Amino acid sequence: MTRYVGAIDQGTSSTRFMIFTENGSIKSSHQLEHTQHFPSPGLVEHDPIEIWSNTLLCANAALSAANLEQVDLSAIGITNQRETTVVWDRATGKPLHNAIVWNDIRTAGIAKRFENEAGADRFRPLCGLPLASYFSVTKLIWIMENVEGARAQLEAGSACFGTIDSWLVYNLTGKQLHITDVTNASRTMLMNLETLDWDDSLLKDFGVPRGERAQAKEQQKRRSSKRRSSKRRSSKRRSSKRRSSKRRSSKRKHMRARRN
Repeated sequence: MTRYVGAIDQGTSSTRFMIFTENGSIKSSHQLEHTQHFPSPGLVEHDPIEIWSNTLLCANAALSAANLEQVDLSAIGITNQRETTVVWDRATGKPLHNAIVWNDIRTAGIAKRFENEAGADRFRPLCGLPLASYFSVTKLIWIMENVEGARAQLEAGSACFGTIDSWLVYNLTGKQLHITDVTNASRTMLMNLETLDWDDSLLKDFGVPRGERAQAKEQQKRRSSKRRSSKRRSSKRRSSKRRSSKRRSSKRKHMRARRN
């Protein structure tokens, strides 16, 4: 039986759903644009509900065009606009505010506030990023400081914060999963590049509650893979040293035999 893979391409201006065959060719595709909201110059917002609705419409249209059903899809992958930030009620799924888009500059003052304390690169050794309004953490801080009840809900764990991939997975799984992957998490300024986990010192310095963070699902697998890779390298080095030692010993014996 032929199986297919679905792909959600959720971008800054539109959402597309594509269906691929087993050999990687495109079976069908459907795309819809979503509204760009500009409350004032420099501010850019998206409606998370519209994005989710368009995702469903695109998926259904692509399936219909290919004469397929949902069960024909083996998996669905997601690629998304990265730093765009959403905060929503964990129980109802209702966003507390429009998504703040990656190119929104309202949080430049927040970034400057932290920069003035210890420089633009104060967090770079941990997260690899300079302080800038571009990244998700400043957008989250803005929501906590400006949206009524947001901080209290986040601290109580009754609200979720995530990038667009987290928002889509939450809805795709019937409000069951609040997850992300390390590539999206790395754009928030809250993930430690060494541990691939949320960093407690970063969370503390930025004043972000740990409980509302999406679980970075690939971190354990990657850490385990890293440990296995390290063990393999160590084993190879030991084996190489043993072989080299044996070669040197054999060479010394051969030279003594020739002298005798």
